[in-house]
Amino acid sequence: MLYQEVDWSEIEYLVKNVSKKILKLPRSFPSITTLSRGGLVPARLIADQLGIKKIHVDKKRISSNSLFVDDIFDTGNTFDDLIKKVDVPSKFVYVTLFARRGKKYPTQLVYAKKTNNDAYVVFPWDKLEFERSQK
Repeated sequence: MLYQEVDWSEIEYLVKNVSKKILKLPRSFPSITTLSRGGLVPARLIADQLGIKKIHVDKKRISSNSLFVDDIFDTGNTFDDLIKKVDVPSKFVYVTLFARRGKKYPTQLVYAKKTNNDAYVVFPWDKLEFERSQK
């Protein structure tokens, strides 16, 4: 399996990069919403960058006033599942560190960087899980 490991220094760079993009949006966010698998660590790092104190995890309903954070926009399935839970989908902002190159992106997506290829991205927080899956 082709994979790309991302280290913490790149994560820090991506968080700063995407945070600058978020600050350029015509609105601010009182909170962040995320999923516990994948999005929790980037959500915490972005919250620190933006000075956001409240993080909601694994919510059944998602407020469009809350910034949504995930680690990667890959197949689009997570976005498709989440958009159904958002109160005002047109106001929803979906932030990721990576966006899979070659995919069609929703207008709500804000990302730090496109992937270089189709390699599976291994983040520092899921390295052990990835290693176990390879056995």
